Amino acid sequence: MNSQLLSSLGRKLAIALAGLFLMVFLVVHLYINLLMTKNDGGESFRAAADFMGHNPFVQAFEIVLFGGFILHIIIGIILWIRNTIARGRGYKVWNKSETSFFSKYMFHTGMIVLAFLVFHLTNFYFVKEGLASPPDGMAKDDFYNMAIVLFQRPLFSIIYLVSFLFLGFHLNHAFQSAFQTLGWHHSKYASYVRGFGTLYAIVISLGFAYIPVYFLFIY
Repeated sequence: MNSQLLSSLGRKLAIALAGLFLMVFLVVHLYINLLMTKNDGGESFRAAADFMGHNPFVQAFEIVLFGGFILHIIIGIILWIRNTIARGRGYKVWNKSETSFFSKYMFHTGMIVLAFLVFHLTNFYFVKEGLASPPDGMAKDDFYNMAIVLFQRPLFSIIYLVSFLFLGFHLNHAFQSAFQTLGWHHSKYASYVRGFGTLYAIVISLGFAYIPVYFLFIY
């Protein structure tokens, strides 16, 4: 193999590993956020958020997490640019035999998810860090009451719901692509990988979508 091919494979392996790492994080993040919908006035969520905010291991993991996001985004952009230049046409992902709509537009759904991530961080994480202002009269770390106020705004909730739809599409194909890139894709159990990837994408996207729906219609 020449160095250019090895470099390309290395980037694909890096984005696959970073993607799988982020998928594991999403499970934990979803579980903690769903505690907001527990009928206890936010007590369980606050306890979990307090633990996450003061545990040294979690704080160190936060740095790794942001590193994973940045790595995933940068390599994804590089691969898209290189593939676009090399082929002179639309974006294709790892396997040329993939022809589904969202496999062809993996980069584009990823950019939508990135835009949503910036929007989400601006309204929550950046507020905690003092880089953005909380809603009037709220402490910068009172995420529970922030969620109540923000998600009861229809436009805000609609942005989240649409974004989670694209997140689901992105995760569905990303899961299968990661397994294929890492060499874990075999015809014997390919259908199980596809099925689990689809189930994962549905559970994650619907789980997160339930939160704005809860505060908009149920709370």
